[in-house]
Amino acid sequence: MDVSVEELDRKFMSIGLNETRVKDTLKNKKLSSALNRVIDEAKLKESGCDRSVGNLLMTLANESLKQKDTKLQKHEPYICSKIVKGDIKSTLQVNAAIGYCKNTDSINEEEFDKELGVGVTCTPEQITELVGQYIKENEEKIVEQRYASFNATSSALRQHPILKWASQLDVKQTLDKKYLELLGPKDERDAPTGKKGKGNKGKADTKEQKKGTTSSSKSNYNMFEEGFLAKLHKPGGNPQLIPERMKEHLQATGGGVVTRFPPEPNGYLHIGHSKAIAVNFGFARHHKGICYLRFDDTNPEAEEAKYFESIKDIISWLGFSPYKITYSSDYFDQLYALAELLIKKDKGYICHCTDAEIKKARGGEERGPRYACVHRNRPIEESLAEFRNMRDGKYKPKEAILRMKQNLDDGNPQMWDLIAYRVLDTPHPRTGDKWKIYPTYDFTHCLVDSFENITHSLCTTEFILSRVSYEWLCNSLEVYCPAQREYGRLNVVGTLMSKRKIMKLVNEGYVHGWDDPRLYTLVALRRRGVPPGAILEFVSDVGVTTAVSNIEVARFENCVRSFLENSVPRLMFLPDPVKITLENLADDYREEIQIPFNPKNPSMGSRTQYLTKTVYIDRSDFREEASSDFFRLTLNQPVGLFRASCPVVAKKIIKDDSGKVVEIIAEYDQSLSMKPKTFVQWVSEDSASGSPVRLSETRLYNNLFKCDNPAALKDHDLADQLNPESEIVLKNSMVETGIYDLIKSAPWPKTDSSAGVDKAGSPESVRFQAMRVGYFCLDKTSKGQDELVLNRIVSLRGEEAAKNKD
Repeated sequence: MDVSVEELDRKFMSIGLNETRVKDTLKNKKLSSALNRVIDEAKLKESGCDRSVGNLLMTLANESLKQKDTKLQKHEPYICSKIVKGDIKSTLQVNAAIGYCKNTDSINEEEFDKELGVGVTCTPEQITELVGQYIKENEEKIVEQRYASFNATSSALRQHPILKWASQLDVKQTLDKKYLELLGPKDERDAPTGKKGKGNKGKADTKEQKKGTTSSSKSNYNMFEEGFLAKLHKPGGNPQLIPERMKEHLQATGGGVVTRFPPEPNGYLHIGHSKAIAVNFGFARHHKGICYLRFDDTNPEAEEAKYFESIKDIISWLGFSPYKITYSSDYFDQLYALAELLIKKDKGYICHCTDAEIKKARGGEERGPRYACVHRNRPIEESLAEFRNMRDGKYKPKEAILRMKQNLDDGNPQMWDLIAYRVLDTPHPRTGDKWKIYPTYDFTHCLVDSFENITHSLCTTEFILSRVSYEWLCNSLEVYCPAQREYGRLNVVGTLMSKRKIMKLVNEGYVHGWDDPRLYTLVALRRRGVPPGAILEFVSDVGVTTAVSNIEVARFENCVRSFLENSVPRLMFLPDPVKITLENLADDYREEIQIPFNPKNPSMGSRTQYLTKTVYIDRSDFREEASSDFFRLTLNQPVGLFRASCPVVAKKIIKDDSGKVVEIIAEYDQSLSMKPKTFVQWVSEDSASGSPVRLSETRLYNNLFKCDNPAALKDHDLADQLNPESEIVLKNSMVETGIYDLIKSAPWPKTDSSAGVDKAGSPESVRFQAMRVGYFCLDKTSKGQDELVLNRIVSLRGEEAAKNKD
């Protein structure tokens, strides 16, 4: 029976799909039919179901449509019932169910549940036990191959009958820890083949060094003196059609380097733009030249004031100052005059073709023969009059355009009569209603480069075909022709840089705005606490070539860690504190302890902490029962408190009604009768110094997406691939009072009214290393010193965690 579109719309909305996704689904009749069938088979109530169940039903419908398997469709109702019941909770389980059903005529529930891991839960203790068991069984091979075996081990654990249903992040972190315990930190034995020993003449000895995770590997490298940028021409080295133009140019510039960074103010900059900023501003700085910040504001339909301000702020944050801030709109009068000159030279004409007609004349989807527009050979005076009609508002958008008369026989599509001007019915942010027509990028960019006497027009290789049209237009108008040169763009794999797709995530509430720390916009990285210097070191580490740089997130994070390691102070931080009462100490006991902010950098100074009768340690640092692989506090095993003079010996524990340990009764062993195996972080209860500092929130950030290539996802698949553990919020964390010293030494906004302070006073500039946990900064939602919110910048590497264990 046919179902109306209205009914399908209602049913799809009832399972939690958002409006955009419903519309996309309705466009696909086959998918709509499959999803409708699955919803009916699920036998949902009129109220529908929550979004998590709805997403799994959508996954089932999608896969069923792809598989076209009769056995699968026969068993669909059973799979639906399991989803609705809550036995199937993940996409992985849906796929496992599909695989099982395709290979059986009748379902055995016990087999089915076992195949899908229904009811399987993995506690942290179980994960530790199972990973440890696998390591022990394969210890000989792992010891022989060392860290080279890590990926194979990780892959094997993903196939483990129980661990494959566990949190893969927890499994990975446990595996990191087990490898570190078994093998110790990486050393030269773990270097890639051919990189060991002394015969490398100063080259990086390990993969980590090669990727820039140590400062020594970068110390002698300068991206402006090696490779692509070092080979660029000197000012005056770009030949001109009319030699006189070069004389005029050199007279204007004094023979210096002149570059520009030309963003379009229609969105926030992302990590890829940091390379363009570093290349353009950095190249000019290196050669003692100048760099313009030029806003390419030729499309008023997409431009907003907030983007202009954000771009200026980010460039300043990265440490660059434009020679001058200009706008393409500054030159609208000059551009218009040159457009008329182009027509008068019979190198431009007014076209009234539709988009479809233009596309067909350029060969269309079939890449057929190209042919000239019917308006191409209209008289010059006619085109000039029509262009002025466009200017005077006598045409609506798409009724008339100015096209360049280029070379249709050229194999380069950038020479197939590009559009130079179009009609737009939108006021401009800077010129208001003065103009009804606006120049395109292809017309504007090269000419404004010429006006500003740019010596090196540096852009990414996606514009390499545009070099021909760039030079054609400058030479056709007999103006100075700058030299466009192209380098490979920077992509960080596993992130999303599409403005349109990020806008979708923002508008539909999947992220908390453009500066959500899980995104890779520069405002987001700044809020997350990534230092601007780390971003510039990352760009330098990647280098500048003509090849596109596709860099893993892990490499970016390694660079951030390397930058932070010796440049920020360290504090004791407890993600999940548990109380310890040292019953043998007096109520007023107060031991003063001096702790350096960074043992590797004495210039950072130190802070005073006070050990009292009541202290807190992290819950992960205590177990009720000892084991051979646990060196911290147990009822039978003492532990040292970091920098304190005596160890702690646990005597008994107090639990709440749920069985959770809420207090440990212990003694401060001043007799030193038992030697601790390790030391742990702590925070005291000391009202005089304001300890402990109880945090409003601590936010731990992981990858936003579950998949490796979110850029390839279609809009309607974005939500399905979001990582549910991309943001973990802790509510009970504590940090030592040393954080107040950091706040005082790096002032930050104390009230909401102090927005707009300079970069040195921003909350993200308060950064520190939480020992054994990661690097953190203050978030902008912090309100005074009584309501602090932390963002984790990056976690620690296994090697750093091990070094900080003591």
